[in-house]
Amino acid sequence: MTDIDQHPGRTPRPSAVAQGTVLVEARDVGMHFGGLRAVDGMSLCLRQGEMLGLIGPNGAGKTTLFNLIAGSLKPTEGRILIGGRDVSGEGAERRISCGVGRTFQIPRPFAEMTVLENVLTGRQAQAGERIWMNFLQGGRVAQEERQAVEKARALLDFVTLSHLESEPARVLSGGQRKLLELARILMAEPQAILLDEPAAGVNPTLLEVIIERIQRLNTDGKSIFLIEHNMEMVARLCGRVVVMAAGRHLTEGTPHDVARDPSVIEAYLGTAA
Repeated sequence: MTDIDQHPGRTPRPSAVAQGTVLVEARDVGMHFGGLRAVDGMSLCLRQGEMLGLIGPNGAGKTTLFNLIAGSLKPTEGRILIGGRDVSGEGAERRISCGVGRTFQIPRPFAEMTVLENVLTGRQAQAGERIWMNFLQGGRVAQEERQAVEKARALLDFVTLSHLESEPARVLSGGQRKLLELARILMAEPQAILLDEPAAGVNPTLLEVIIERIQRLNTDGKSIFLIEHNMEMVARLCGRVVVMAAGRHLTEGTPHDVARDPSVIEAYLGTAA
């Protein structure tokens, strides 16, 4: 029995979002690096209120697909849609403004900036970014700054890092850096959050904090799409799992069903005895 198969009863709302509004969609997406097809005709969708897992063996193309959805890469073929709008040719900044934020497997905060300052870098479209506004509407700029700090502090409280707000980000552990990155992404108020291996390198205590915060975000209406090798975490969080292999869509279903799929056992979880 695999780890993903040990918690079928924990799977939240396994089909409640089946007919939900599609927020993010990849249609026949391909990404070629010379002769290498890192992603090959991949299609999937993330629905409103869903927690979707993406699993597959190393080299399956999962992070490349994330980069395509988040705008770090432009697809060689196919389309990326957000809210039904084709954003395939647009960059990461545009994806954030469309309501899609992402974290990375290895967070890289601004090491010498404080934890609070790092969170503040996630804010979008502030009046103070336009120099003339500081002269003509200084009161408005100052008010926005105060509101941004209040919001950042609330997010630090949410991710349990309030006690470290004045510390440089370099002092944080790997798990704390993941929580900091989550707070920074939340400053942009995304509807959908892409999480790239949130459990990687995290100690068990902080992992429980991360899992609980992800669940709370989903309860509050955020759609979650995560890549993860921790199969127990996938089973606890995700109502639906998509499996990639060799850049392609292999299968999908509930964690329980995917764990019993012979093609998944062979390609990812190990050949059946």
